[in-house]
Amino acid sequence: MKISVIGAGRWGSYIAWYLDNIGHEVMLYGPKDTPQMIEFTKTRSNGLLTLGESIELVYDINRIKESDTVVISIPSQSLRGLVKELCDANIKDKNFVLCMKGIEIETGMRLSQIAEEGLNTNKVAVWIGPGHVQEFYRGVPNCMVIDSNNEELKHCLVDEFSSKLIRFYYGNDLLGNEVGAAAKNVIGIAAGMLDGYGLSSLKGALMARGAREVARLIKAMGGNELSAYGLCHLGDYEATVFSKFSHNRQFGESFVKGEKFESLAEGYYTAKAMINLSRKYSVDLPITRAVYDILYNNAEPEETLQTLFDRQLKEELV
Repeated sequence: MKISVIGAGRWGSYIAWYLDNIGHEVMLYGPKDTPQMIEFTKTRSNGLLTLGESIELVYDINRIKESDTVVISIPSQSLRGLVKELCDANIKDKNFVLCMKGIEIETGMRLSQIAEEGLNTNKVAVWIGPGHVQEFYRGVPNCMVIDSNNEELKHCLVDEFSSKLIRFYYGNDLLGNEVGAAAKNVIGIAAGMLDGYGLSSLKGALMARGAREVARLIKAMGGNELSAYGLCHLGDYEATVFSKFSHNRQFGESFVKGEKFESLAEGYYTAKAMINLSRKYSVDLPITRAVYDILYNNAEPEETLQTLFDRQLKEELV
């Protein structure tokens, strides 16, 4: 399979390395003047991994036409702009795989919806689940999910992308998998805030209650609430809620400590998108609301987190 990977950040560069490593012909695309592409051009390394010489670095978006599959790994709120660039370059008749997690703030649309609508195609899949570049690169395996409305594409990608390093499962709830994958980053920020206050032992309760509220949202939106307990969400908690490599967890910890954190934390944007969805679908999201109030409304973090314990007593699983 001839594959173009768009996005030279830590995850996009890992995907290029991985797909090359399992035998595909891979190009990594990015604008020539971005820090990531400048570094790869100079050294073929970003400090986390080194790209093999067989991976071609390309800077002209038109080169993507040479591939049959396009894998996208960019910030979620930038997807609509990229889709327009692809359309302007007449890059449409491809398989598109979204390796990113988020919900568009302005519209509440899932990323696959943006790609399908903007590219006028049903050949769109999502690749989601747990794992960090640092662990994969040193050979630590994990399980992930590929889902799509296109059954043929989904099965093709699972067959082509599976290896001893990543065991892929066939997803069967695109809506639930996308919402669950995006929402886990918000729970990751909450976990980091708990770490910042020395309350890490509460992360078990955070995971249980976080999965419940996300399940309620998925169900209200028309998905399968059990998806919240699969690899897209609960299965990704270890990598997001506990790992030292988790950007969202570290962002939450740094935020309450008043420290700078300059890496991308998708949960910051997803919290706002989920609050919009909670209003639209009349679903109570107390953890998400607390994170949102702290990040966007200047609510006092420790006091706001405490309000979660002051809520009305009720049955656990009702």
